[in-house]
Amino acid sequence: MTEPSFIHLRVHTEHSLLEGAIKTAKLVAWAREHKMPAVGMTDSGNIFGAMLLAKEASHSQVQPLLGCQLTIKTPSFEKNAFKAEKTTYDKVVVFVQNQVGYQNLLLHFSEYYMGADKQETPHLTFDELLNKTDGLILLTGGVEGPLGRQILAGRADRAAEILKRLTTAFPGRVYMELQRHGMPTEEQCEPEFLKLAYDQNVPLVATNEAFFMTPDMYEAHDAMLCIADKTFVTEENRRRVTPEHYLKTAEQMVELFADIPEAIQNTVVIARRCAFMAEKKKPAFPLYDCKGKTPAEVLRDMAEQGFEMRMKGRSAADRKKYHDRLEYELGVIEQMGFPSYFLIVADFIQWSKAHGVPVGPGRGSGAGSVVAWCLTITNIDPLRFNLLFERFLNPERVNMPDFDVDFCQENRQKTIEYVQNNYGFDHVAQIITFGKLQAKAVIRDVGRVLQIPYPVVDRLSKLVPNEIGITLKQAFEQEPQFEKEAAADEGIKQLLEIAVRLEGLYRNSSTHAAGVVIGDKPLDQIVPIYKDPSSDMPVTQYNMKFVESASLIKFDFLGLKTLTTIAKAEELVKKRGIDIDTEDLPLDDEKTFQLLKAGDTTGVFQLESTGMKKILHDMQPDKIEDVVALVSLYRPGPMDSIPSYIARKKGQEEPDYMHPLLEPILKETYGIMIY
Repeated sequence: MTEPSFIHLRVHTEHSLLEGAIKTAKLVAWAREHKMPAVGMTDSGNIFGAMLLAKEASHSQVQPLLGCQLTIKTPSFEKNAFKAEKTTYDKVVVFVQNQVGYQNLLLHFSEYYMGADKQETPHLTFDELLNKTDGLILLTGGVEGPLGRQILAGRADRAAEILKRLTTAFPGRVYMELQRHGMPTEEQCEPEFLKLAYDQNVPLVATNEAFFMTPDMYEAHDAMLCIADKTFVTEENRRRVTPEHYLKTAEQMVELFADIPEAIQNTVVIARRCAFMAEKKKPAFPLYDCKGKTPAEVLRDMAEQGFEMRMKGRSAADRKKYHDRLEYELGVIEQMGFPSYFLIVADFIQWSKAHGVPVGPGRGSGAGSVVAWCLTITNIDPLRFNLLFERFLNPERVNMPDFDVDFCQENRQKTIEYVQNNYGFDHVAQIITFGKLQAKAVIRDVGRVLQIPYPVVDRLSKLVPNEIGITLKQAFEQEPQFEKEAAADEGIKQLLEIAVRLEGLYRNSSTHAAGVVIGDKPLDQIVPIYKDPSSDMPVTQYNMKFVESASLIKFDFLGLKTLTTIAKAEELVKKRGIDIDTEDLPLDDEKTFQLLKAGDTTGVFQLESTGMKKILHDMQPDKIEDVVALVSLYRPGPMDSIPSYIARKKGQEEPDYMHPLLEPILKETYGIMIY
């Protein structure tokens, strides 16, 4: 690759929510196509995409430059003295040079989100920014930075004072940022920026703040800003960018700053000064108090105690069969290094059961573990139902164990609070997720900002077929009415064109319905922290996929309203003097199966949909194994086998075992391969 002439440092990806319209994968592909050996990501107030950028860049042999645009609360200083009159918000950009810089940025995020008042814009104070600078390069933020604001207000002397403080705190790591997007404020500030830089010997850097990839995306991006700000495109006084805020080529940037070549060259210098990439790390388990023993020893002791409890009244043959399986599982768990995981899950489940928080009997692959059964993590006898431990943990397919644990929806928060208290508030967080501009919703959003009448927008949105994950392109192919609507009305044509361009971009952040991470040390030493203004609990900036890559262990805390209903029903029954234990109900109750056969299952977890009710009526289940099979079959793919299962159960079709050796395995499901 030839010597690069320019590197993009100021790119807003899709992780600048409803602000950036450049998808990370496309950004990296663009850099490779244009022979740009590195590219910088500077999303607004977050590094949500750091791990994704690292992954995409490493596959494409492009150096990822991890940066962030930070909002800072800068005092308006008195002349020649740092006495605050009032405060305003400015923007600066920092780039991570090394591991030290990354750790400092993580600490900044903790202050940024956890320190700010709920009513305030998340920010750092000026002093907080200056207190942790090692390993970070700072760009002054152009006209939206603290220097630009002072210059536009006619206070060049105060700008000089601020720059002096910045260069003292970031010695040799401050760059005066110049931008030319065709904005009058940029032309007004540039001479003063140059004077300040030359007076204080601060290097210049030319950036192009890119929000979208190509000029023809400008109209769609403008509509997206209106979606974010709840404004209309026809409004004059609203947030805007210019058509020049696109991803320019190196040649275009060199030409744009031909009079200041050093500012272009310094983009390459900055890229070379940064040698950090957010890489995948090994899992680090939270610290469980083993009181001088190893986690493996504690797990074995607890499993043996639980085994004795579970084996009461069992025969010697049963004891041997179960104990052999227990020993095998413990060996695999120890070999794979997961004793701590089992201990922590057992800890919060046992606490929940002891403190009146209803917990489900166990769901997912973890229900195949005898160890989990002995620890009362699950309440399903794996050998009774021929469940496979290898589907949960398998030395030949190394992956993290994952229990699907259901808690009463009303009391789930009590368990999470226990985990916070027990492992440390700064060690526990929820996991971020992102909502997208999906097919139906993006039509409605764009229609609103274009001020197209609601009945028209509603009609267009309802034309999109009700299919999970359907795209607008697929909808247009399936529904010819879209083409007719666009041909008949220019406004509708514009709406649909913009909607297609914005579809799939992130609309908002939220929290994972169940995922909670517990760190072996404060989380702001491991991952960047984020906080939703409506919640008191911190959230990881990395999503479920990447939070595990950053070494954190995910635990599922699923809230299930069915458990709440069961708990209240049990309470009401006991008030009538009837002793009942919902943990020990018979699985062959005839009246229960009469309800199932009638499809009378409203409120029954996983059996209450219209489709499930119909199949129950057709199948006429008469044993618990039929219900197990149905739940396994009722999903895309296996669902096609349901008619055969019913026909074979009723003797209307002969089972096909394919080979005599498979008959013992497939007999229970009439020759149909399901788990």
